[in-house]
Amino acid sequence: MKLSVVILNYNVKYFLELCLKSVQDAVAIIDSEIIVVDNKSEDGSCDMVKKLFPEVKLIENKNNYGFSKGNNIGVAEAKGEYLCILNPDTVVAEDTFIKLLEFAESKQNLGIVGCKLIDGRGGFLPESKRKIPFVKASLKKILGNTNDYYANNIDKNAIGKVDILVGAFMFLKKETYNKIEGFDEDYFMYGEDIDISYKALKQGLENYYFGETTVLHYKGESTLRNKDYARRFYGAMQIFYKKHFKKNVFFDLFVWGGIKVVYWFRKQPIKKHKVVKEYVFLSDNKNRQLESALNKALILKSDVKNIVKESEVIFDANALSYKNIINFMEAEHLDDSVTFKILPKNSKFVIGSDDAISRGEIINFD
Repeated sequence: MKLSVVILNYNVKYFLELCLKSVQDAVAIIDSEIIVVDNKSEDGSCDMVKKLFPEVKLIENKNNYGFSKGNNIGVAEAKGEYLCILNPDTVVAEDTFIKLLEFAESKQNLGIVGCKLIDGRGGFLPESKRKIPFVKASLKKILGNTNDYYANNIDKNAIGKVDILVGAFMFLKKETYNKIEGFDEDYFMYGEDIDISYKALKQGLENYYFGETTVLHYKGESTLRNKDYARRFYGAMQIFYKKHFKKNVFFDLFVWGGIKVVYWFRKQPIKKHKVVKEYVFLSDNKNRQLESALNKALILKSDVKNIVKESEVIFDANALSYKNIINFMEAEHLDDSVTFKILPKNSKFVIGSDDAISRGEIINFD
């Protein structure tokens, strides 16, 4: 078998359904398997997978084991030569895995490959390609200078060697995953992607950013940006520094003190108020049920030209490919006030996320 796609899920049933439908299209001509590991969701995720995706291998954990252990459990069952570690709040293009397999097989000494990630508004996510978060770089990032933290030397559409990749999408050989001993289970959530990327580098492997395919990532969907998030994030930073950069007592006190200061004085993100003046439906047919649920008429279009400010564009995946949807979202001429949702294939809901600090919005119209 060529590829195993491992998706760790926790209470994001609707996003998981959208993700799985995009992955199914992306592996249609690849000898592959899809593995969903569920960390004891309570939102009916497992029942949904069993009903709609009987061909997907479902692993139902009895506890929420966190990101690292959950993914390690899934990889242990994987039969593919290659792995894709994928978040459930993502959408992949139909040719994503085809492109990555071709790229990976052209490289020697390959470590981990990441791709271009965009958020729910179509904006590029700079954590798609990062440098090693040395103390100096991390402190400068906190102060607003990200040049030593993100790999800004590589264009977002280019291909290049990079140090650190993001756990929402990681592509690598299973042999490599085993060689670097997978995700470190000392991390419950956050930091494990930095750790595994750095472990690959320490083994002499080369990590790559592949900017020729784009994946939609509804950043932060699986975890709200609350105090627990901050505690786990900065706790993960402590684990990483202790494992890889511990030097002496004074250095340790400096790092721990800096992390604590950032934790207590961090700024809480502010959710922007959203205004929708009109709904634009990119499809080849009207959807009266959806119009009824929105309580507003849908403007039917075939592309995103001449979209007015404060519009919400709803993409019909029954009529558009996921690749086209992602390309439309990346269109640079759209106003920042324009938001997006997707109607997955054969589904009775639309879904989207307008920011990285709160849960996305789901509109059911069944």
